[in-house]
Amino acid sequence: MSGLANRPYLKMNGIGNEIVVLDLIDGSHAVTPAEARAIAAHEPFDQLMVLYPPQQAGTDAFMRIFNADGSQSGACGNGTRCVSWYLMPVLGKDRLLLQTPTSLVEARRADADFAVDNFIVDMGPPALDWQAIPLARNAGDTKAIDYAYGPAEAPLLQSPSVVSMGNPHAVFWIDRDPAEIDLAGIGPAIEHDPLFPERVNVSIAQVRDTSHRDTSHIVLRVWERGAGLTRACGSAACATGVAAARLGLTGRRARISLPGGDLQIEWRETDGHVLMTGVAELEHEGRFAASWFADAA
Repeated sequence: MSGLANRPYLKMNGIGNEIVVLDLIDGSHAVTPAEARAIAAHEPFDQLMVLYPPQQAGTDAFMRIFNADGSQSGACGNGTRCVSWYLMPVLGKDRLLLQTPTSLVEARRADADFAVDNFIVDMGPPALDWQAIPLARNAGDTKAIDYAYGPAEAPLLQSPSVVSMGNPHAVFWIDRDPAEIDLAGIGPAIEHDPLFPERVNVSIAQVRDTSHRDTSHIVLRVWERGAGLTRACGSAACATGVAAARLGLTGRRARISLPGGDLQIEWRETDGHVLMTGVAELEHEGRFAASWFADAA
């Protein structure tokens, strides 16, 4: 029997990004990819946020992030806000330092009032070098790489900005509503393109308003590697904010609208860190049934 049988969990969302939060800080079990897939089959999620005992002095927890297909991600901003919603009251803190396999992530409440579930996550600096993202080859300036999807004579998408926020992102800029793009059809092919050895999150973005460069507005849709078409992706919003600023499309602050809601993104000039502000919401609490893991050995 799986050690997850009868374990409590939280089903949450960060502006529509479906998140399961699992507290294993007692160190009693290590989740396997098969168990993550079994959970997703019964309690669908975009990301499973698993909390383990701290591994580094000064941190509050070690966090692994599973996608619905059992693969792991190095970052999930929306999921980190959900973890913050849960863990801050448990620890009696309004600021957390969380360790992932790839980075340290700081989160804090955006409001002093604990009744307001608005959080700021410091996602750290973006990686912009092609080898760090990573790409399989040097495809040119990562602000707009030499890449196209579709027929050579009339590509459907081209010249994406590529950024890593702990996971790789390709952001395609278009001048029409991103809802017009068949992202569910296009996303899998780009995700698995050999140019992206660790696969890639695929974003379609349109700049809607630059009348005030500190509050520019971008509309975004995301195909998330390992999860598929999603209502929100915090790291993709961060990557898009960075990419827009690098191209001069916006300033270093932007409101980014995804199907599930809005995020405020700031690429801080003083230290190059990307700050993401948004809400977290509890949907329900539950317990894993032993039967879910019958085939997860």
